[in-house]
Amino acid sequence: MPEQLEGAIQRITYYNEENGYSVVKILPETAHPRAQARDGTVTVVGTMPELSEGESAQFLGEWVNDQRYGLQFRAEQAYPVAPNTAQGIIRYLSSGIVRGIGKRRAEKIVNHLGEDTIAILDNDPERIYSVPGLKRGLAKNLIDAWANNRAERNILIYLQGLGISAKLAQRIYNEYGAHTERIIQNNPYQLAEDVFLIGFRKADQIARGMGLKTDDIHRLRAGLHFALNEMARDGHTYAPRDQLLDKALELLAVDDVSTLAVALDGQLSAGKLRGEALHDAAQEEPTMAIYLPRYFRAESESNSILRAIAGSSSVIVRDHRDTNWDRYLSELSASNRLTLSPQQQSAVRAALTSKVSVLTGGPGTGKTTTLQMLINALLEGDYQFRLASPTGRAAKRLAEATSVEASTIHRLLGFSPDEAGFEHDESNPLPVDMVVIDEASMLDLQLFHSLLRALKPGAHLLLVGDIDQLPSVGAGNVLRDVIDSGIAAVTRLDQIFRQDDDSHIVSNAHRINRGLHPATDNKSQDFFFFNIEEPDAVADMVVDIVKNRVPQRWGLNAIEDIQVIAPMYRGAAGVNNLNDRLQKELNGDGRQAEVKLRNRVFRVGDKVMQTRNNYDKEVFNGDIGFIDSVDVLDNSLEIVMDGDYVGYDFSETEDLMHAYCISTHRSQGSEYPAVVMPILTQHFMMLQRNLLYTAITRAKQLVVLVGTRKALHIAVNNNKVAQRHSGLLQRLRL
Repeated sequence: MPEQLEGAIQRITYYNEENGYSVVKILPETAHPRAQARDGTVTVVGTMPELSEGESAQFLGEWVNDQRYGLQFRAEQAYPVAPNTAQGIIRYLSSGIVRGIGKRRAEKIVNHLGEDTIAILDNDPERIYSVPGLKRGLAKNLIDAWANNRAERNILIYLQGLGISAKLAQRIYNEYGAHTERIIQNNPYQLAEDVFLIGFRKADQIARGMGLKTDDIHRLRAGLHFALNEMARDGHTYAPRDQLLDKALELLAVDDVSTLAVALDGQLSAGKLRGEALHDAAQEEPTMAIYLPRYFRAESESNSILRAIAGSSSVIVRDHRDTNWDRYLSELSASNRLTLSPQQQSAVRAALTSKVSVLTGGPGTGKTTTLQMLINALLEGDYQFRLASPTGRAAKRLAEATSVEASTIHRLLGFSPDEAGFEHDESNPLPVDMVVIDEASMLDLQLFHSLLRALKPGAHLLLVGDIDQLPSVGAGNVLRDVIDSGIAAVTRLDQIFRQDDDSHIVSNAHRINRGLHPATDNKSQDFFFFNIEEPDAVADMVVDIVKNRVPQRWGLNAIEDIQVIAPMYRGAAGVNNLNDRLQKELNGDGRQAEVKLRNRVFRVGDKVMQTRNNYDKEVFNGDIGFIDSVDVLDNSLEIVMDGDYVGYDFSETEDLMHAYCISTHRSQGSEYPAVVMPILTQHFMMLQRNLLYTAITRAKQLVVLVGTRKALHIAVNNNKVAQRHSGLLQRLRL
């Protein structure tokens, strides 16, 4: 059971307007000798409604012992309560609730109305006009401000009474204002659609607390959307109707499919969901596909735009209509001192003569060299072009490899966080003749749709990527669908150029990709395997390799140069435990400034990763940095990312994770000097060929695998890439 603390606010040390995180000093009604400062105050921290000095509040939470600041009360919920003493009322009225009412005017009001002042403001506010010496304008402002303030407080109290935290309560009120209670009473599942960070499960918890039945029509409708969103998280852009109903029945824990089917038909009729019969040559009957509207639009419009681009001419195509390609490519190679294989030459020609083209291939097959030759051709022809990648890490690598400016796709399109949209679209297309997208295997449907909308019909599009890597984290199967559709000129490079005789990284990556067991005899200079079976022993070895063995033998920095990549988050050799172990071993000096937030310790020197795009800070999902400072007084920390100092409020650390160990998906688009990877049969759910291949191809100098050959064998043999329901391929083939 949570503990209770009540008292008057003496000082607001810190308040974050965005999320309600606060540090306040209160004078408690009941003495707490161990927690009180010399002035009798107690420190309360947590998310709460904006409180005012002089106001009284009740807090529910627990006492915690902060290493630096001693005993504090961590509030999970906070409820403003009316002050009940003359001095408390005076402090509250003079706290700034109404501009122009300071302590002297507040004393006049309380001296005239007494300790009933709060009740009078609540129930008979016109009596404020009777206070001697109080100007009528100030009296009216106080009455209006009190009414507005009281309405907001009552709504926040109502929301917290439904089990909603102060942080979410404030966010809900900001969305709905005075209509909050009416909207929630009518349909609490509306919260999941309208309010950031409130999903179906939280809305369902609120609704069930209000007494809604499991088969309530609002719940069934919301459950269908929830099921589709869950399937989108697994990469699907649509769900076959029967699969959607089965998934929703499971998530909702109901068993009447007929009632759920009626709810689905209603959502389709209302346009809340979209349905379409998709025809596939491999199936006799069409698939009835059910879409969330945003994916239906993205898929259907991507098909139309890509067809229009592929069918249009361009200045580049016209300029090369009579080109003697053998002579042109030979002269281009000579002038740039590059020699291209026939496959690479074909790729350059395809990019210049086909409006949509794809360049794919594994490590060491010359994708970068081919791209460099294409760039030289574009520069020589004075064509306007741009290079971009889905992530900042990949864009940086692309720029370094080509010596040409590259950006994220979001930055290329001019994303505006204020408007949550892009500057460039069909009404303001990019002024370019060609766009090259690297690491295109990471491209999801919605980002692809936004990119296509920003291209002129005459522009060329080249997608560059390794089709054998993991697919995008977001919904869709863009690169594979474009390749399989036949709409693009596809070049697959398979000749290996970058491989030393004593190097096994590239050769093993290609062996894995062909379904062959990698060489694990430890005779190379860059690929090693430690055969260990017990998960705890694997974790011990991973820590030893990172902390001692690799730095001592190869001179690499344990934190900056070595990246541990794990297939799963849970378990002794999972991401979470290895992050804890590696932080302790590599950066466990307690003398460094640190702060504990949500059971995680952030310490100066820690390696951290941004997990969500933040356009205000210009940091993006997957960016890695190092904590440079922690300021507990200012509730902030500073992180160095790519040489830039980025400030984070403590509340913003929700978007950070420790990055001593990361998942394979989070490693996409990056390269590291050394990769260390645990691989055990306990990871069987994630032991897939493309996952192992992706992890290994992140390493530039060294790969170390720790685990069992059985697990390695399982991964290599498992080439069953999870099927993604995507209608883009069927649409492009029509």
